Amino acid sequence: MLVLNDTKVIPARVWGESGEAKVEFLFIGELEPGLWDVLCRPARRIRQGDSLYFAPGFEARVEGIGEEGKRLLRFHRTDVRAELRKIGYAPLPPYIKRSREDLSARPEDLNRYQTVFARKEGAIAAPTAGLHFTEETLAGLTAKGIDIRRVTLDVGLATFQPVRVEIIAEHVMLEERYSISPAAARHISAAKAEGRPVTAVGTTVVRTLESAWMDGRVRPGRRATSLFIYPGFEFHVVDRLLTNFHLPKSTLLMLVAAFAGHDLIMSAYREAVRERYRFFSYGDCMLIV
Repeated sequence: MLVLNDTKVIPARVWGESGEAKVEFLFIGELEPGLWDVLCRPARRIRQGDSLYFAPGFEARVEGIGEEGKRLLRFHRTDVRAELRKIGYAPLPPYIKRSREDLSARPEDLNRYQTVFARKEGAIAAPTAGLHFTEETLAGLTAKGIDIRRVTLDVGLATFQPVRVEIIAEHVMLEERYSISPAAARHISAAKAEGRPVTAVGTTVVRTLESAWMDGRVRPGRRATSLFIYPGFEFHVVDRLLTNFHLPKSTLLMLVAAFAGHDLIMSAYREAVRERYRFFSYGDCMLIV
């Protein structure tokens, strides 16, 4: 059993103007039609009540101020995602440098920062373990009799939220939405009951499946999860994990350490550094069996 996250990344990175100031925005999520949570930088230039201009006919007003660059924007229209598809850029991680003027890279970034099985729009970051798969790879696995199922977790801020506490257990994860169809839940539950190993493609699949486990089965439905997996966690669903090499002090690194053991993971990372593996979003991956 191989489980994929079929979330689709929206072109959530956009530049807007407030007066003479040009500001970069990351559209995090839609709270209701026309009302969006965003991050902006430099945030000091965006104040309560400001009018923002993104494109002709695509404007907003600042309705709320949050912490760490968060703003609440009310748009004059409800088809915001349609406008993002026209003017937005792939929300690449900050260590991949792209400027507003770098128009030539936009089409390739929008294509490459997306899994080949992405179907359900809503993520602000790619489930990067899935980037290792091609259509040919998936077809080959199916031909070998591998049961491939899909779940959806809309990757949000929680996935790359920094850990700032000294005591790990005190870290509070932000919520992310996930959904599992009745058919996927039934087949994954059957695999567990039959003793067939379940391989998760990426940490987002791990959090989805472990969040949905109850009374000896995977529950279908759409819910929110703030599950924080760190060493000491008891896994119920996932037996194997394909995952990239993650940032230090991240919840993702803690999750894989919980899954495979701290010492083994640190040994693998030392090997990766020594052999000059590529890290992070477009990097190499490991299969933990």
